[in-house]
Amino acid sequence: MKKLIGKLHLYLGLLSGLIVVIISLTGCILAFEQEIRDITEPYRFSAARPRPYLPPSVLKQAAEKALPVKKANGVLYHEPGRSAEVGFFQADPEFYFVVFLDPYTGAVKKVWDEDADFFHFILHGHYYLWLPEKIGQPVVASATLVFFLMLVSGLILWWPKNRSAAKQRFSVKWSAAWRRRNYDLHNVPGFYILAIGMVFAITGLVWGFTWFSQGLYTLTGGKGSDVYQIPPSDTTRFATSSVFAPDQAWFRLRKQYPQTQAMNISFPTTKGESIFSYVNFREGTYYKVDYVYFDQHTLREIPIDGPYTGKYADAAFAKKLRRMNYDLHVGAIWGLPGKILMFCASLICASLPVTGTLIWWGRRKKAPKGRKAGKRVATA
Repeated sequence: MKKLIGKLHLYLGLLSGLIVVIISLTGCILAFEQEIRDITEPYRFSAARPRPYLPPSVLKQAAEKALPVKKANGVLYHEPGRSAEVGFFQADPEFYFVVFLDPYTGAVKKVWDEDADFFHFILHGHYYLWLPEKIGQPVVASATLVFFLMLVSGLILWWPKNRSAAKQRFSVKWSAAWRRRNYDLHNVPGFYILAIGMVFAITGLVWGFTWFSQGLYTLTGGKGSDVYQIPPSDTTRFATSSVFAPDQAWFRLRKQYPQTQAMNISFPTTKGESIFSYVNFREGTYYKVDYVYFDQHTLREIPIDGPYTGKYADAAFAKKLRRMNYDLHVGAIWGLPGKILMFCASLICASLPVTGTLIWWGRRKKAPKGRKAGKRVATA
């Protein structure tokens, strides 16, 4: 059985090795995306002032002047000292722009284009290997599933037969020949990052396969569908106020949540859309969030099912776990130490296909002992 698992481990590794290296190295870069952006993109910051932010309607108007013809989809307010962000996105033809503005004056600081962004390029490689989405997404998802199986089979192959063998499995023998050192560099770091590798694989598979995503959600106690959805507004009703509906929603949320680090308000583009909003209690993460959906005509809160609805404090385990998926994947849930840990683990994941291939290549080049002995006898 172990020999069979060894063959499976080898062939799956050779099949997916290059893809795992690309996914892991791009993941290393993305682990510190926010920190790098904060250092290299000064337009993300605006001086704090002792007065309230401008309402969504004012920022919407200022942003649409900077991007004529296009319609804004929503505004994201951050904590004091950071710029507000008005987003413009569309599926067909596809585009995504963000206008960064001073939230106190409405002054435009930057028009950001996703297609010209370095991290978008890296993210496209991480998700799709720089291939068209319909091709790259299933390839990456399949490679992630293979990586998960590699971790399981690797643990079985690593598991020592007895105590004396176990002593050699937890450290690299640096004084040994290069083949032994390479063997240890494949097995020892691979064992130590096994649990983190499982986190990478499982959280990645949530995005990769709908059957895995729904299955995990149900297995952890979730009820109904895990698909993200926005409820519709009642198109038979008419607005009773002349005030811009997202402004009303924003004023209500500010009163309800006086202490928050970020707040998002969407701008409905059709009569049937509702106002999607959330308040974020921990800047730099996405899990600790309260979601609220408003009918754009009546400002009535619309209740829905699924993981992305309601207050975080009231959410069941399955909903909290699903909201944590991204922050677990990049380590942000544990702050900067978590990101450093995930960066190092991702770097080790990138090395495993390399050291594994060298093990296989070394065994191929190594001649059988019997053949060497036969040559010596014939020469004599």
